[in-house]
Amino acid sequence: MVRLSEIKLPLDHEEPALQLAILAKLRITPDDLVGFSIFKRSYDARSKANIVLVYIVDVETRQDERLLAKFAKDPHVVRTPDMHYEVVAQAPPGLVERPIVIGMGPCGMFTALMLARMGFRPIVLERGKAVLERSADTFNFWRRRQPLNPESNAQFGEGGAGTFSDGKLYTQVRDPKHHGRKVLMELVEAGASPEILYINKPHIGTYKLIGIVQHIRATIEALGGEIRFQARVEDFDIVDGKIRGVRLLGGEYLASSHVVLAIGHSARDTFEQLVACGVYVEAKPFSIGFRVEHPQALIDNARFGPNAGHKVLGAADYKLVHHCKNGRSVYSFCMCPGGLVVAAASEPGRLVTNGMSQYARNEANANSAIVVGITPEDYPGDPLAGVALQRRLEEAAFALGGGTYDAPGQKVGDFLAGRPSEDLGGVKPSYAPGVRLGDLSQALPDFAIAAIREALPAFNKQIKGFAMDDAILTGVETRTSSPIRIKRNDDDLQSINTVGLFPAGEGAGYAGGILSAGIDGIKVAEAVALSLVRGQAG
Repeated sequence: MVRLSEIKLPLDHEEPALQLAILAKLRITPDDLVGFSIFKRSYDARSKANIVLVYIVDVETRQDERLLAKFAKDPHVVRTPDMHYEVVAQAPPGLVERPIVIGMGPCGMFTALMLARMGFRPIVLERGKAVLERSADTFNFWRRRQPLNPESNAQFGEGGAGTFSDGKLYTQVRDPKHHGRKVLMELVEAGASPEILYINKPHIGTYKLIGIVQHIRATIEALGGEIRFQARVEDFDIVDGKIRGVRLLGGEYLASSHVVLAIGHSARDTFEQLVACGVYVEAKPFSIGFRVEHPQALIDNARFGPNAGHKVLGAADYKLVHHCKNGRSVYSFCMCPGGLVVAAASEPGRLVTNGMSQYARNEANANSAIVVGITPEDYPGDPLAGVALQRRLEEAAFALGGGTYDAPGQKVGDFLAGRPSEDLGGVKPSYAPGVRLGDLSQALPDFAIAAIREALPAFNKQIKGFAMDDAILTGVETRTSSPIRIKRNDDDLQSINTVGLFPAGEGAGYAGGILSAGIDGIKVAEAVALSLVRGQAG
């Protein structure tokens, strides 16, 4: 097949227009065209009055080879790459050992799914609850002020932290083997809309994710995998630098020489246990800041002008970055169009915010994190110094909010002027349980406050109204990524000092978001499978 890129059509083009553009580009007749499919559809909104759709299409013709030769010098006409996924191994007959996967977030889920598809019957240990029970606990904490359950919340439970998010499915990680396409195909098979295969910046939304997660669980189990909920790993049995098994809360011991750590970025007690067991862990950079909310209509108008509200474009997003005079970088993160700011706490007495959207993205406000990059130089000490910093900031936010999981908040105009907020303006905060207005300058280090105060007016130059007085800041955002890296070898993906331990996903410092975590899960599943096959052969 032939892949054509940079096919531009009007926003409201008629359905036949795409086929006509393909025929015109290749200079062929309808009889020469066997068929085509859309690989990617995005838009170019640089001219708000003339937004165009941009297509990449895969085309089958009766003369593919001649056309590829004819357009050999055209970078927009290439051979369609082979993106078909082939498993790297199959479980040998009689294999007794079962790999253990710790965590049922996106990374652990795809690790277990691929191991199950290869016949290795993984055992998945998830400290939280199944997704429906976990969702009930989380929404009751948000909406009914029921006590926080440290094992069942926005961070812990089936589906991982990505379940309560926008369900974004795009990433900038290198993916030469097209594992990302395999992740998307599995999600479609589990019930996601086929549009995620081709639309730019696809998303699923929280409610749809719940059903998809359940479907993937059922597939793993049908293929011989086992998933245990409320199964918290308390200790690692490591002898002479090799993993031999794990011990669960309650004392049960599970033997395995292949253990995948897909524990997520908030499993701080597990981080501590790994360090205590001598597994190599190092501090890594992450970011801290606030959530900011604007009327979604303001963002739509700023990005799309007269085309704001068009059904093809949907709710507008943005991506912003500012390099400050003090050497810091401030950027938008996890932007949720038409979404909500949510309580993402997982430890009592500590407050964290995050953002999420449903599939429709039809809430009144847009929100994103506005965060400042920090490095281990800002929190020197042991490998867990970044965790300690996160906890201090979350404890301070909890106190500023009144000690009830209400979040501290401030209007942007007051934040920039250095005065506490006393009442709301036109933007109503979406965070539940609630928001307590005050002075957010006490919530982050001085350098971070100074950087954000410099960045907001700069962002206003890119999106008119971004620094509007009534926009709402809510604190704090501390879990943009893991504050540690559980370092692994580049070749076999095992811990650099613990044979058989496979650090994976966001918690280990190797992913950021649902898609990249899923990609890493497939890579680690392949590494585990090959190791098991070699071990059996040996």
